[in-house]
Amino acid sequence: MELNKYIEHTLLKQDATKEDFEKLFEEAIDNKFFGVCVNPAYVKDAVEAVHKYGVKVVTVIGFPLGANTTDVKVYETQKAIEDGADEVDMVINVTKLKDKDYDYVIRDIREVKKACPNNNLKVILETDLLTKDEIGTACELCIEAGADLVKTSTGFVKGGVGAKVEDVKLMAETVKPKGLRVKASGGIRDKEKALALIEAGADRLGTSSGVKIVKGE
Repeated sequence: MELNKYIEHTLLKQDATKEDFEKLFEEAIDNKFFGVCVNPAYVKDAVEAVHKYGVKVVTVIGFPLGANTTDVKVYETQKAIEDGADEVDMVINVTKLKDKDYDYVIRDIREVKKACPNNNLKVILETDLLTKDEIGTACELCIEAGADLVKTSTGFVKGGVGAKVEDVKLMAETVKPKGLRVKASGGIRDKEKALALIEAGADRLGTSSGVKIVKGE
């Protein structure tokens, strides 16, 4: 298994430096990772550094809370695509989901997808904050709204576990029959867990430990 092809090498830390990004890009190129995932302000830098080597650029929208208005998420997405992002990962509005305002959730996702019709849209469910029923419902809403992938986590929930095998399995069983895929993200730090998540149905792995994972450390 070519684990490197699953990995979106991720750097979303608030205090990341220029040197940190340079290291991220170099590691992604050297290991032939699927992509790098960075905050919107660094999309242009990522595109310049890695695109010529066939590495994709992924960015995040409404991150990390998902509570931005839809208009703001749409603008963020438009700007990210304009700057060269290949894929966008938007955070679902968790409050609206929990309040069962499903029309809002669908509209929020659908409008962002309209802003990137030719690019993959992943929807971050933030599974650490959801019940199993809510995870299933969120997946169904993503299907209806036209998303391309569902994603477990931002990695920013205090005390959160991140990607769980059982959650990824539930997500995969729900969305894959409808043609969507699954990205596991959050707390993926070793090869053993990476393989378990892939076996459970993950098509992508968002992690800052990509180098350790492919080296089996």
